[in-house]
Amino acid sequence: MKSNKAKRFFALQRKYLCIPYIIFLLLFIIVPILIIIFYAFTKETINPETGVKTISLSGEAFINFFTDQSKINVLVVSLFVALLTTIVCLIIGFPLAFFLADKKVNKNVALITLFIAPMWINFVLRTGATRDLLTWLGINGGSYPYLATIIGMVQNYLPFVVLPLYTTMLKLDKSQIEAARDLGANPVQVFFKNIIPQAVPGIVSACLMTFMPTMSSYVISDTLSEGKITLFGSYIELEFTNKAWNDGSFMALVMLVFIGVTMAISMRFSDDNKKGEGKW
Repeated sequence: MKSNKAKRFFALQRKYLCIPYIIFLLLFIIVPILIIIFYAFTKETINPETGVKTISLSGEAFINFFTDQSKINVLVVSLFVALLTTIVCLIIGFPLAFFLADKKVNKNVALITLFIAPMWINFVLRTGATRDLLTWLGINGGSYPYLATIIGMVQNYLPFVVLPLYTTMLKLDKSQIEAARDLGANPVQVFFKNIIPQAVPGIVSACLMTFMPTMSSYVISDTLSEGKITLFGSYIELEFTNKAWNDGSFMALVMLVFIGVTMAISMRFSDDNKKGEGKW
């Protein structure tokens, strides 16, 4: 009896540990999202005679977004920059993570630490240093805004690609790779039919950690392109700065939809990969 009471007591204590997280979730995630939804589909009007403010449901922000060509252009440019940055990071990060995860080559964890060390430096300082270096190399934002922006994005988000890929590479089933080679598969077949399928969770995590932050980032694009490239996050910040709360909130809601879609896709890939592992 005493043991059962003790188990119930400790179980109850563990439940209490969830309270701070629930409070944080409500105050900093649920409530802000509800406020964004509220502003996105309402409109504030002022009676010129009485000066009384009234708030009513409105789809004006929705209409403004899909009829304003400048906002659509910003969305397209942001998707292009985010997609290109993600692809370049994967092209560079995948072989690098595979190399670092090879225990025959990398026997020292210090190499990983040295690689992620730049992340400890302030984000703005890194961006400013990148701008100065690119200017010295002749790749200034005024002449090559897209090239400078992509270089800055890749430099800042490459560690977020390498780390999940590196942890996935450490878990690769080496016996499958060796079996494929013994059965006559060439290096290209081993890579695409064996290594890539096993690395899917890391690839999905890397894309998720790169695509959306790149799309919503605006410090890098504003600094490196010298203001010639406006990304989605920068436009949202501009709307809020100009006190266009409704339009800015709807654009933030669009960003949340993109995040939800990417999360759903990543979960789908993770589920499919777990089913595939079960078959093995």
